[in-house]
Amino acid sequence: MNAPCPPAPLWRRLAAMLYDLFPLIGLWMAVAALALALTQGREDVVHPSALYRHGLQVALLGVTAAYFVVSWRRGGQTLGMRAWKLRVATTDGRLGWGMALLRFGMAWVSLLALGAGFLWCLVDRERRAWHDLAAGTRVERLPR
Repeated sequence: MNAPCPPAPLWRRLAAMLYDLFPLIGLWMAVAALALALTQGREDVVHPSALYRHGLQVALLGVTAAYFVVSWRRGGQTLGMRAWKLRVATTDGRLGWGMALLRFGMAWVSLLALGAGFLWCLVDRERRAWHDLAAGTRVERLPR
């Protein structure tokens, strides 16, 4: 049986998050372009209607959730995690859809609490953040 990989340090997790911003920016731009195309340029983008603004926010959140949840489900890694040799792991080896969504939602809570959920990695013996604790996951540092 293989020994588990060591837990990832906070700085590597943050580096992977920064790296993940680049594909996300591309996805966000594509969603915004699609929203503009669907409205055929009739929406005032400087002063958009509440329906347009909230609809776009929901779409952006949806594509962000899809990026992370699908990536975690398909191999446990986002592009940023691949670059920094990290992987989301569970005790049984499989992260289900519900747990991946819970992990994503709790990651937002971790961020909105002024990053306290991520800083928890500095206190936890296994370097788990709040969203790892909630979803029963841990982020491992893979061997080179």
